[in-house]
Amino acid sequence: MEDESIQPGTSQADFIEKELNFDIDPNEPMTKAALNEHPPEEWIDILGNGQLKKKVVESGENGTRPNRSDICTLKIVGKLKDGTIVEEYEDLKIQLGDVEVIQGLDLAIALMDVNEVAEIEVDPRFAYGSLGKEPNIPPNAAIFYTVQLKSSELEEEIETLNVKQRKEIGNKKRERGNWWFTRNEPILAIQCYRRALEFLLPTESRTSYQSEAEDTTTDAELQALLEDRMKVYNNLAAAQMKTQAYDAALKSVESVLSCQPQNIKALFRKGKILHYKGEHALAYQTLLQAAKLDPETKAIQTELAILKEKNAKDARHEKNLYRKMLGTHKNNNNSQKNTKKQKSRNSSKLTWSLIGGAAAAVLSVFLYRFVSSFIINVFGLVTSTVTICSELISTNERTCEVKSGFENKFVDSNGNDEFSHKSLEM
Repeated sequence: MEDESIQPGTSQADFIEKELNFDIDPNEPMTKAALNEHPPEEWIDILGNGQLKKKVVESGENGTRPNRSDICTLKIVGKLKDGTIVEEYEDLKIQLGDVEVIQGLDLAIALMDVNEVAEIEVDPRFAYGSLGKEPNIPPNAAIFYTVQLKSSELEEEIETLNVKQRKEIGNKKRERGNWWFTRNEPILAIQCYRRALEFLLPTESRTSYQSEAEDTTTDAELQALLEDRMKVYNNLAAAQMKTQAYDAALKSVESVLSCQPQNIKALFRKGKILHYKGEHALAYQTLLQAAKLDPETKAIQTELAILKEKNAKDARHEKNLYRKMLGTHKNNNNSQKNTKKQKSRNSSKLTWSLIGGAAAAVLSVFLYRFVSSFIINVFGLVTSTVTICSELISTNERTCEVKSGFENKFVDSNGNDEFSHKSLEM
């Protein structure tokens, strides 16, 4: 097998890139922090935003960085900006990656070698935030740590631990989850609760070298472990509800109720989860069960009152919806009836129109014949009249000629009317 160790004169970044065929950017903050090669006294910006920085004071044993879940022993001194010591531990044991210390330290310790001493500056966001920590860490305070990684060991396999050991570790992680929950950090709380469940699983813990006779686990111990596990599930559901992961929270409370059907906390949280999911009727029934078991709890009664009002509102809404549906159906029937009536009317109109048209045609023919006959008769009458008039005119002309000849007898040679003249003298 070829020697894959870093050769003299070759940087760690070159080795990773060339020998392991893995592209990296040695100037990227997280990569730079992960590499061992940086000058002493140089501040490494771990996150690249100035909120978490690390500087090596004393180098440790190369290649001994801890992995996630390793048990680390630490010496820690934490100070405020003015130099006030607010945290100090000589041999603090933590499980790396399980946020048993503040986030900034959890991230920075993973970049330390065993026996390394480093200074770590942690911004409030990755320290104690806006809440601070009683009694001596004020809100929004940056913490300046000096940390020594004394040792790093692999965690023991859970199967090799006895019930008492698992109970102790599991409850420690549950309490840490509770601490994060009270600080309004539900995601970190969920992380702790899930780890606690791994240790609080009530299974036989006999190792391969233990005989059945040597296994002294009692039913009472297993029952106590189970009860602690139910507490974790209840708390996990509360944290999941804060993140609005309602389906996951419902599974958590169902895990409790499958073992403890009368667990009041689980029933109460199930009712609230169903309420948030909009299943008001089922939520009300669930909370009624909780109220029967604990009628004095005001929180249950308050939630029941809210759900009772919402159920009544839902019932009214459904009733109105059904009415609208039925009303629409009735209107549709009326519309169909009106359509049929309209079609019948249109058909009747069409029939009468045809009859009227036929009658008009017959009448038109009759009138045409009558008018034609009338016009012919009138024309004949007019013709006769004209003929008679012509004859009368001719007769009149002849009469006028006779009269003219008679009148000429009373006119003198000068053209004077003698009769008229004589009449004037008289």
